[in-house]
Amino acid sequence: MPTPLRLLPTAGLSAEELTAAFAGALDGAYVLAPLPPDPVEAAGVRRMLAAAETPGAVPDDVALVVSTSGSTGTPKGVMLSAAAIRAGAAATDSRLGGPGEWSLALGAHYVAGAMVVCRALLAGEALHLVSPHLAGIAAATSRPGARHYLSVVPTQLARLHEDAATLAALAGFDALLLGGAAVDPALLAHLRAAGLRLVTTYGMSETSGGCVYDGRPLDGVDVRAQADGRLAICGPVLFSGYLGRPDLTAEVLRVDDGRPTLLTGDRGEVAPDGTVRVLGRLDDVVISGGLNVDLAAVQVAVRRVLGTSDAVALGVPDSVWGTRVVVVTTVRTSLAQLRDALSPVLAHHALPRGLSRLDVLPTTSSGKIDRRALLAAWESTDKELA
Repeated sequence: MPTPLRLLPTAGLSAEELTAAFAGALDGAYVLAPLPPDPVEAAGVRRMLAAAETPGAVPDDVALVVSTSGSTGTPKGVMLSAAAIRAGAAATDSRLGGPGEWSLALGAHYVAGAMVVCRALLAGEALHLVSPHLAGIAAATSRPGARHYLSVVPTQLARLHEDAATLAALAGFDALLLGGAAVDPALLAHLRAAGLRLVTTYGMSETSGGCVYDGRPLDGVDVRAQADGRLAICGPVLFSGYLGRPDLTAEVLRVDDGRPTLLTGDRGEVAPDGTVRVLGRLDDVVISGGLNVDLAAVQVAVRRVLGTSDAVALGVPDSVWGTRVVVVTTVRTSLAQLRDALSPVLAHHALPRGLSRLDVLPTTSSGKIDRRALLAAWESTDKELA
């Protein structure tokens, strides 16, 4: 008899309720599918989960189906086995110096939040629920002497420069996992100078969350760069496939030297000592005016000269350039000023040819920049063109 699918609305659940729900999944009682609190987003996830009704769609070893954010299209259901989740949790404990209590400041319907719940559960340690805005957060633990960890995304920390009380509280954690998006080096330096024990992570839903910490793959994880710079990942943390989409699964999950291998959508470099450097997305390289432009490099440069992480470089269709490189930011500047500031560090063909300003950059419920919303905003807001 196939394992039943349990849909779990996550809004308003206590730490005890979340822990119990995930425990049942890891014990094999059901396949758990956490739902996002946003009703529109949840409706899309429910439609995706309908594929689970097809016989054989969910392998016997699957414990959890987490949805991708859907910020660039229809959400996919990433199927994770109990073995992959346990491997990821154990490798994290080993890298951080031992198991500990966890504070959950991320949605449990996405992999980063789900893995926080699982790490605490598998370690037999307490799970604490805290505000996504980190207001009133404390590093106090329920068990004397216990280690205490937190997982966050950059947008949660980006506005804490002047919040001395919150920064002091965050400095009390034994480690803060920081992932989900590229981190502004200036922000990273500022937070570390404030005493935060930050561990930058790289990973995705398909790798049971972060699998590379501070550039070093977790134990058992192997990361390689393909000839085209595409990163490929092997190890026990890999997913079992996309629910109802064997075609998409076959595109990214291959067998290499007898081992399942995930072909990511990211570009990167791997040093001889195994250190991984992520350069950006494969689709970050666009052709503008017949020349290649690396949007990730443009974005890094823009954030540096503007002194903010609230800036995103995009490629938008254009009848003249093919793809026009543009910037959306919250900073009040002009396109001419921005191009002048960037001209010493970017090639002329990589300089942005458009600028739009928003009061706040839109994010998904997982805390990542919502690029689809930004593209829509680009079409509907005032802009400068060059």
